[in-house]
Amino acid sequence: MISGPVLPAEWAPQSAVLLTWPHPGTDWAGIIDEVEPVFLAIARSILRFEHLVISCEHVIRLQDLERELNTWAAQQGLKGRVHAVPAPANDTWARDHGPITVFVDEEPKLLDFRFNAWGGKFPWEKDDALNRHLANYGVFGTNPMQSVDFVLEGGSIESDGEGTLLATSECLLTPTRNASMDRGAIEQLLSETLGTDRVLWLNHGYLAGDDTDSHIDTLARFCAPGHICYVACPDVADEHYSALAAMEEDLKDFRQRDGSPYKLTALPWPDAVLDNDGERLPATYANFLIINGAVLLPIYDVSQDEDAIRILAEIFPTREIIPIKCRPLLKQRGSLHCATMQIPQGVVTL
Repeated sequence: MISGPVLPAEWAPQSAVLLTWPHPGTDWAGIIDEVEPVFLAIARSILRFEHLVISCEHVIRLQDLERELNTWAAQQGLKGRVHAVPAPANDTWARDHGPITVFVDEEPKLLDFRFNAWGGKFPWEKDDALNRHLANYGVFGTNPMQSVDFVLEGGSIESDGEGTLLATSECLLTPTRNASMDRGAIEQLLSETLGTDRVLWLNHGYLAGDDTDSHIDTLARFCAPGHICYVACPDVADEHYSALAAMEEDLKDFRQRDGSPYKLTALPWPDAVLDNDGERLPATYANFLIINGAVLLPIYDVSQDEDAIRILAEIFPTREIIPIKCRPLLKQRGSLHCATMQIPQGVVTL
């Protein structure tokens, strides 16, 4: 029996998904009416398969949401799946400020890594304290939570559930996160806290408009222990072509534990999505969320959406593919996976 920590893959059984709801005190203030329908679509899709934890700084809005979603769930025969928690927040990216859960001796343990808004780019103090608010509210039951003095966002790592991490050097090695630590020290800390013994480092790849320093969940994802899907740009005139072609070569060089190459599946490259100033936004189909029995796939009202749905259905033939229109999320430089954090089985019970 493994006694050290084990970081489950996203496809492992889950108890809930965490959403940090947008409110007028965030950068969503001017487009709340656009973004809330996206969050509601995500919330309802999650509730079909598992529990939902919502935190929101505005208590009145939170109470309304709890009633609305509980009513909707009851109509579907899904009573008691919504857990609403009042908690201050700077922003809504639960993937990066939410807890990362490992299993020690088969029991869940939540890790509260430091969050500094992707290297100090934005205010972060409320987000950094949010996990403690959730724990004090009893969301995680009696499961222990450990604070870790290391900046780490959930979107910056991908686990195969068997001890291998996928990450980008651009993100984890940026000095604005953990300036005193080199690659070796970071690998050692990840081994001690997450139980990983291999890190596959992508040294190439980026998306224009991204604030995260190339989070792995925008570029490449584990679909199974031996299978990685990734974004590929076929247009030689596109600014991303060279970097993503080099990233593809990195992926081809990676080897599984038995020495065999990974199965690789290229995802469609969506047409450019631009903001009001003509700046490109980081649209990516890699930012999907795996939940119990389904995959929530961000789509962007572009011609490649149907191909993305088809390819995800081929990758996950036993799961329902649920496309969710996420174009409004791009206005704050994120997408579906960035806005969610799964909580593994055995943690959240309502």
